[in-house]
Amino acid sequence: MPTSAVRLVVLVALGGATGCAVIRPGGGFDDVQKLVSRRTPAQIHWGDGTGTEPAVAQRVKDLLHNEITAGAAVQIALLNNRKLQAAYGRLGIAQADLVQAGLPPNPVLLLDVHPGTSGPGLGVELGLVTEFISILQIPLRKRVAAAAFEEAKLEVAHAVWDLATEVKVAFYRLQGALQMLELRQKVTQATTLSAQVAGRQHEAGNNTDLELANEQALDDDARLELAESEVEVESAREELNKLLGLWGADTTWTIAPRLPGLPEHQLPPAGLESRAMEQRLDLAVARQQMEVLSRTAELTRLYRLLPTGEAGVSAHREPEDGFWSTGPSLALPIPIFDQRQAVLASNLAELRQSEERYAALAVDIRADVRRAWVRMQAARRRAEYCRTVALPRRQRVVDETQKEYNAMLVGVFQLLQAKRDEVETARRYLDALTGYWVGRAELERAVGAELPVDGAVPPPASIPAEPTAPHVHHHGG
Repeated sequence: MPTSAVRLVVLVALGGATGCAVIRPGGGFDDVQKLVSRRTPAQIHWGDGTGTEPAVAQRVKDLLHNEITAGAAVQIALLNNRKLQAAYGRLGIAQADLVQAGLPPNPVLLLDVHPGTSGPGLGVELGLVTEFISILQIPLRKRVAAAAFEEAKLEVAHAVWDLATEVKVAFYRLQGALQMLELRQKVTQATTLSAQVAGRQHEAGNNTDLELANEQALDDDARLELAESEVEVESAREELNKLLGLWGADTTWTIAPRLPGLPEHQLPPAGLESRAMEQRLDLAVARQQMEVLSRTAELTRLYRLLPTGEAGVSAHREPEDGFWSTGPSLALPIPIFDQRQAVLASNLAELRQSEERYAALAVDIRADVRRAWVRMQAARRRAEYCRTVALPRRQRVVDETQKEYNAMLVGVFQLLQAKRDEVETARRYLDALTGYWVGRAELERAVGAELPVDGAVPPPASIPAEPTAPHVHHHGG
């Protein structure tokens, strides 16, 4: 072969050698850590076989050994949730795609052996070709793959943050369910006590069959509600177990049994929407998707008339004289019919579609922030009213009823009803308090970052004490 032809093949084959990069384990994870650290102090870990798994497992066990708080629950989930570990695999796939985009195509060796036309010898044709248009496309392909790699990082960071907020929601719902169970137990104690008193008075002839049946029916309702609360607690606990990635003996953890009280100061709505526009990772993913599609369309547009092309050298030996002839070879498509106009139109349509989705998501996010803030504040107002007005008033009703009962002015059923009403108001307070903390976690999800607690968090209002059996006056009350 002539030296110039050989040189051409070598240059074409090695033109993209700089793309032969090594895939680095855990590539992109550092960037994900930075994105997550701006939103939560909890640490993340990718179990990529680097030998750190025992230390992480011990860290999880240490957290489970103590009473779990909301922050500890988030940390356990970010270290131990298997679905999150699976999501990290998206980084490895995107990094491999980026490396692949920088690799040139392998050259192809062609061999054709055929009998001669005028003698017993064989003719031989040799060729060495490579797809040189792909080599020219390497810089643009790498830009597309790099943009997709950035998109993958944002998607993974969004999965981390979404899990963190789900854990908070599940944690506060479990705390609320535990306190609701305590209240239902006290209600059941009150109704059972009332039914027992009614039974004794009925035996003494001091009330009617209807009055006895009413008290027993109230007790039945309370017992059924208690059973429902027990199921709600177990369901909420298993939901948290699922998010924390726990099973077997690790599910015997304990939780801080009471919700925190309301923060001293309200969270102002000013700036929350703007912060969401800056912090929401799903919005960043949508924005990065536009970048990927834009670069894909650019690649199609630049090479729409020449999407492929082969160059190389060929050598031919005639069987009659054994003489070799060599020369360059070139194969180019003739864009008569397919000028990739349909592919470009599809790329542009996808780009416009992604732009509209981005705009729609931005509108949805703003609405999500406003709605979450309204719900959180509504729950706060209900909880504050119960704590400052309704619960003290019910307590006064119980105190005054107790006095009148002691003076034999009202009967035992009025006293027990007053106690039940007080516990029911406490239930409404607890429901509102749970709604506030769940709503706050949902607001953090909508904003895309943790929100500071402004002012001290006092303990919640006390749950009414368990009812005790009053001394029954036999005066027919």
